[in-house]
Amino acid sequence: MNKQDLISKIKQLDGISQDERAYLINLVNTKKKYGLVWEDKPEDFEEQLRDNLPVLKEVKEKAIINGEDNPNHILIEGDNLHALTALTFTHEGKIDVIYIDPPYNTGNKDFVYNDTFVDFEDSFRHSKWLSFMYKRLQNAKRLLNENGVIFISIDDNEVAQLKLLCNDVFGENNFITQFLWEKTSTPPALSKKVRKKMEYILCYEKSRDNSSYSIGKVDGGDVPLLNSGNATGQLHFPVGSIKFNIPDGIYTDNPERKVRIISDQLIVKDSLNTNAVILEGNFKWKQEMLEKEIILGTHFIIKTELFSIRFQRREDNLKTKTPTNRLDKELNVGTNEDAKKEIDELSINYFDYPKPVSLIKILANLKYKQDSLILDFFAGSGTTLHATMALNSEDGGNRQCILVTNNENNICEEVTYERNKRVIQGYTNAKGVAVEGLKNNNLRYYKSEFVSRDTSLKNKRELTFLATELLCIKEDCYTAFPSKEKWFKAFTSKTAQFIVIYDEVRIEDSFEIIEALHTQKTNDNPVKVYVFSHGQYPFTEDFEEVLPLITLCALPDAIYKAYQNVLPKKKREVVPVLEEDAVGEEENLFNQDAH
Repeated sequence: MNKQDLISKIKQLDGISQDERAYLINLVNTKKKYGLVWEDKPEDFEEQLRDNLPVLKEVKEKAIINGEDNPNHILIEGDNLHALTALTFTHEGKIDVIYIDPPYNTGNKDFVYNDTFVDFEDSFRHSKWLSFMYKRLQNAKRLLNENGVIFISIDDNEVAQLKLLCNDVFGENNFITQFLWEKTSTPPALSKKVRKKMEYILCYEKSRDNSSYSIGKVDGGDVPLLNSGNATGQLHFPVGSIKFNIPDGIYTDNPERKVRIISDQLIVKDSLNTNAVILEGNFKWKQEMLEKEIILGTHFIIKTELFSIRFQRREDNLKTKTPTNRLDKELNVGTNEDAKKEIDELSINYFDYPKPVSLIKILANLKYKQDSLILDFFAGSGTTLHATMALNSEDGGNRQCILVTNNENNICEEVTYERNKRVIQGYTNAKGVAVEGLKNNNLRYYKSEFVSRDTSLKNKRELTFLATELLCIKEDCYTAFPSKEKWFKAFTSKTAQFIVIYDEVRIEDSFEIIEALHTQKTNDNPVKVYVFSHGQYPFTEDFEEVLPLITLCALPDAIYKAYQNVLPKKKREVVPVLEEDAVGEEENLFNQDAH
């Protein structure tokens, strides 16, 4: 069949709308090959974005603030498609680690699409789930920095489809591994086929790099320098490089020892060798390696007169352990049963199949360590934030976490928020024992709201005003500059200062405030100035007097630009797909609609 002839016939069809015509042309231009093809299913949450822009509104009374120096964690109540869209303005290209535990689509009332549970008999069960995940993973990729990593928990129901989907979104070359997580130590005894103990965690990087993953350092204790399987060799040890746990004195060679003294003698004084010495044995190292280790601070120990020499590296020179693809008790990774105990310990209402803190800790720390920015947009019981704060407490890190969850059955308020509130403030466990809180953390609670996409002057001004809290999140800057004026708001922190000017006629009045912000700051960053503008122009010439102190940005244009590639087309817009528009689409693995 000639594709171009078919497209021409579709263009001449009567009785169909432009949207329908565009959809049919897009179907023809989609070349089906090995991979994943599904029918895109409209989603109510996406339809809301055709006429509305998402913003975030802080629920001030739920904020837990323990000091400006502490990391600010964010909890967003709302649909994650809306929240992810808003986060493209605040965090595009900034997230280090994403962990998500999406619905597994088992058909057993675990996956809701358009306010209806998707059951096992639904013929579009997989299509709905793939449409749902595809839109969210596309946004997630935008949020990851170039070296960022995403971990996705899943089980047998969608693991095959999810891997193909992730290959398309993130690129097959960026697949790292499919971890096996031991989810239970007591698999169902009544299973007639297989008693399943494992689930999967897919791992992809945004752009695969040469960095190493680590689950910690090798044992810091002393390690044998001898290996009976190695050939005999000689090593030259400088003065003072060997510590002895045997009496001081002069030692000469003894053929019964595991290590021979090749030098005339070895003099030990104050538990150290006072002369350079040549030893012979089945050593693991050559002389070059020995000299490198000595430079790095490695020291050597002889504990008995058998001279079985050992070595001990400095803490900062210990080798790191690379993980296998199995996450279980051997790595101190807990199960669903352990996770339930953690929830019960906090006296939180029961949550089905939570993940254990230990699992998220090991994933969050595989690639990034103490200063990472972590996102979980299927937050559920809030384990990811709990794990983030636990890691910070253990190693003095400054990790920040963003959680997103809806409030179905009050889960956001009564589980996600309440759990982490107790973790921060402290609580009394089920045994009546007081547990101290992880107080070096702040938690801020937001709800997603909307403003019309209609670009009237009124809506532009409203969006600029409502975007102030988005800017606080974007700049990680929350301390308000004291003022009763309504034409501006300004905020400060140790790392940033910014001002939002809602009325462009007051630009000159802002200079005094800008100079005050500049004087207060303890960093080298310029003061950010967000100014309302009808278009893209940020009034650069008007700010000439303070231009060396600031960086300028026009609102709401900056928000429109951030959203333009993630929002669906507005309902009233007709965007037909022309033949030339389809260039490059033939290799697409996915059957998408025209937008």
